[in-house]
Amino acid sequence: MDKVADLGRDIGDYIRQQRNTAKISLRQLSKLAGVSNPYLSQIERGLRKPSAEILQQIAKGLRISAEALYVQAGILDLPTGGPVADAIRADAELNERQKQVLLDVYESFRKENAALKSTVEKSDVDHKNTTEE
Repeated sequence: MDKVADLGRDIGDYIRQQRNTAKISLRQLSKLAGVSNPYLSQIERGLRKPSAEILQQIAKGLRISAEALYVQAGILDLPTGGPVADAIRADAELNERQKQVLLDVYESFRKENAALKSTVEKSDVDHKNTTEE
């Protein structure tokens, strides 16, 4: 039960931090996100754990990725992929669908290259073993 309370507090702290960084008041964010001022305040203080839908609205109001809030809330695992994937996710000029398409293409290229590298390394090992015999 304490873990759930910690997650609520963590997401609330994260939202407050993002709001302060964006220099948006609690009242302004509540209007932008379409969430009541008291409810948003309770989320920030860790008294309420918001649903994925509410997190999406808050993310839109903060102009950040909903995925970032989902990770903070424990809904999603921390994304992988390195600096390229991080840059795609952070690009405010792309919508979520565009980001996902780019991430899918990027990941498919990485997997393809890893498979090729594995095949080449295996071929090199096989060649080395046959020449030593």
